[in-house]
Amino acid sequence: MNAPDRAFTRRLDLTTLQLFVAVCERGSIGKAAEQEFMAPSAVSKRLSDLESTVGTALLMRHARGVTPTPAGQSLLHHARSVLFSLDKMQGELSEYADGVRGHVRVHANISATVQFLPEDLGSFIHAHDAIKIDLEEHLSTEVVRAVQEGAADLGICHVGAAPQGDGLQTLPYRQDTLVLIAPARHPLAAHAELPFAASLDWDHVGLHANSSIYRAMHEAAVREGRSIRLRIRVSGLDAMCRMIHNGLGVGLMPRRAFELMHDTGGLACISLTDDWATRHIDLVARDFSSLPVSARLLVDHLSAQAARTAIPS
Repeated sequence: MNAPDRAFTRRLDLTTLQLFVAVCERGSIGKAAEQEFMAPSAVSKRLSDLESTVGTALLMRHARGVTPTPAGQSLLHHARSVLFSLDKMQGELSEYADGVRGHVRVHANISATVQFLPEDLGSFIHAHDAIKIDLEEHLSTEVVRAVQEGAADLGICHVGAAPQGDGLQTLPYRQDTLVLIAPARHPLAAHAELPFAASLDWDHVGLHANSSIYRAMHEAAVREGRSIRLRIRVSGLDAMCRMIHNGLGVGLMPRRAFELMHDTGGLACISLTDDWATRHIDLVARDFSSLPVSARLLVDHLSAQAARTAIPS
């Protein structure tokens, strides 16, 4: 950081940034001052000093209050990010004071969450009980975005389904295989294996439109010059099984996830002959070498678990 940059950061203070965010959110200097238990004149003085520091107007003042200028919108975005990071830092440091020796934020897609992470994270916590893991389930595209933006230390997903994943580092984790699920009395249930195209004459129960499974289905249908007869969308694999069991259509899900589901009687599992039905789940990070020690321990553990566990394709 050069000298002018250091001077800029020294002239900023967190209290002023917090006041600026409050003014933008309330749309009024008076309301923000009341919220922060300060005199309106003191808040106004801090905002004027802030505008002098950045060298441009940040607020447009009018009869109804204030609104941020384009520069103000940019500062608002960064100020919120800074304040959020400080809140996270305070929370994580307080956990160290309480005996927690690490904190890893993990975002994973539904396939990894259902099929592999319960056992793998359970064995990790058993060996490292002082490390806290925050796990959130998201679509693969959202997992990649969270890692890019720093909202997650580690992502676990189908990176191929997330085209914005350029610039991230990946490590192989697991492999899963999509299968067709149909009611036991369905005409397709008589087959041990089928191409996905054979299911396009029937209604489907699908996941969210941005899920990696639905994207794979859609691309396969487009290659056939067909469309998917989507009867209903559901948010999870258990709901998909229930809908299929009750005759609303057929659907695609990972084989191991289906095998782990409870009460899947009355459903048939049909192998797909399509190459794209076999998919790779990767560990994703901005830079594995720069991860905190606790996160690197988790990456090493997940990679070791994957190497020891043979998943049938």
